[in-house]
Amino acid sequence: MYNIILIFVCLLLGVLLQKVKRLPVNTYKLLNDIVIYFCLPALALYYIPKIQLDTHLLYPIAVTWISFTVSILFFSFLGNKYGWSRKLTGCLIMTAGFSNTSFLGFPIIQALYGEEGLKMAILVDQPGTFVVLSTLGVIVATVYSTGSPNGLQIAKKILFFPPFIAFLLACCMNVFHFDFHEYIQFSLQKVGSVMTPLAMISVGLQLHFDRKSKHFKFLRLGLLYKLILTPAIIYLLYVVILDQHSQMIQVSVMEAAMAPMISSSIIAAAHGLKPRLCSMMIGFGIPLSFITLVFWYFVANTI
Repeated sequence: MYNIILIFVCLLLGVLLQKVKRLPVNTYKLLNDIVIYFCLPALALYYIPKIQLDTHLLYPIAVTWISFTVSILFFSFLGNKYGWSRKLTGCLIMTAGFSNTSFLGFPIIQALYGEEGLKMAILVDQPGTFVVLSTLGVIVATVYSTGSPNGLQIAKKILFFPPFIAFLLACCMNVFHFDFHEYIQFSLQKVGSVMTPLAMISVGLQLHFDRKSKHFKFLRLGLLYKLILTPAIIYLLYVVILDQHSQMIQVSVMEAAMAPMISSSIIAAAHGLKPRLCSMMIGFGIPLSFITLVFWYFVANTI
């Protein structure tokens, strides 16, 4: 509950800070850099060495791989059909294709399903969402921002992307059953813990409730995919087609139903993919998700 309240407080603080005239206009870019270059790597180095993987855990891990792949196909098709700009298409892929599986997902799943549910949520987030964001997410952001795919440039972006470097290091630590000293772990946890307030202040600084905004029709489409279609796809695939019925599947559906991911929106905005629409997806998506999550909770409990 604390994380949920913190999200709304920091979002409101960011909106209020827009009124401070002495505040540099690019403050949100500084906050984005801190999140990307410090907080995300710290989270990877803290959590991934502690994960114990098994083949039956592929269901929660695959949630984001599926949702992001379908997002690419869905919005690319619409973008080509209606002649959208590459940056608009890339923005919708990035913001609608990722769920907020950690900072919204963790406290909600823990409240609903306890510690066992939280362990499954970590699997959705770390080897799932985090890896997709660090690889496919960076590729999509780069391709749609430059307009000219360059294999070498994309490879460099991925290989030198700090969260991805931290992820590779953390995976090696996991394989060799190595973890940092408890003092280092404590430091990593504290650095990672400031991600939510910094990210939400950044979003608030960029959030503008313009009733005449040309982005509203795209906002509705993006949130329709994220809050309704994504969990529906996971439910259809896991429950209807594969006939899986367990708490693990319930958690997978609920994590798929979470609001748009803050980190993916920040990365998209940092690449110039419609920053205002990115902030709108977060600013409107988070409060709306609390309504749609109630519906998906009742659906998940029928599994």
